Amino acid sequence: MIKIGSKAPSFNLIASDGKKYSLKDFSGKKIVLYFYPKDDTSGCTKEACDFRDNIDSFKKENTIVLGISADGIDKHNKFIKKYDLNFLLLSDEMKNILKKYNVWKEKSMYGRKYFGIERTTFIINEKGIIKNIFNKVKVDGHVEEVLNQIKR
Repeated sequence: MIKIGSKAPSFNLIASDGKKYSLKDFSGKKIVLYFYPKDDTSGCTKEACDFRDNIDSFKKENTIVLGISADGIDKHNKFIKKYDLNFLLLSDEMKNILKKYNVWKEKSMYGRKYFGIERTTFIINEKGIIKNIFNKVKVDGHVEEVLNQIKR
């Protein structure tokens, strides 16, 4: 079970720049690891653009922003290009990391049940420990809330 104070589950995923990254690649930096349902949808676009517009504030706090969804790299790169995103998006098409972080959940829309990503953000400290978890994220004001937590 993932909880505040526990070690963040490791990952080894391909990113939008074509390289593979693991949690240890960011050792010594804080990480905002945000899971989102799908590239180029309204809520996901707003969230990504909010992170983009505030990236300098995160950098000032020695913080890396990483987005993860089940979309493939080609789709990530189209999303990045379309909205001029300035941080890495990681692809978890096999959904292994989504499950490790417990964000792959049964959802329901109009009475139809399906599995998908529950919008969730983790703040991970320089030593790989989870410092904060934002479950069932509402996009409006979320990036500001995350930044305020990092500054504490």
